[in-house]
Amino acid sequence: MPEIRTGRHCVFMLHAHLVFVTKSRSQVFDGKALVELEEIFERVCGQFDVELMEFDGEHDHVHLLVNYPPKISLSKLVNSLKGVSSRLIRESGHKGVDRALGKAKSLWSPS
Repeated sequence: MPEIRTGRHCVFMLHAHLVFVTKSRSQVFDGKALVELEEIFERVCGQFDVELMEFDGEHDHVHLLVNYPPKISLSKLVNSLKGVSSRLIRESGHKGVDRALGKAKSLWSPS
């Protein structure tokens, strides 16, 4: 069982299961890209005091299970996770990402 986290004036155990789908369900990720995405998500979660409990992915989507404090807005966390990962994975030059998305500005579906 996961540990109950404490804040200054609260006790909490908030989890969110996030699924990020690539734009048009494009098959863009290989094993190397998924490993890099996991590292990116770990870094972003660390900046928000969020714990990335689990990560998994396939060629067209990723799953994240996060444990987050109540002071963090889930929408801000998701926006940061999507924005930073999209920018960094495109900059890293994975051929599958560039080829599948072409000139599209974002990697993830807006949903």
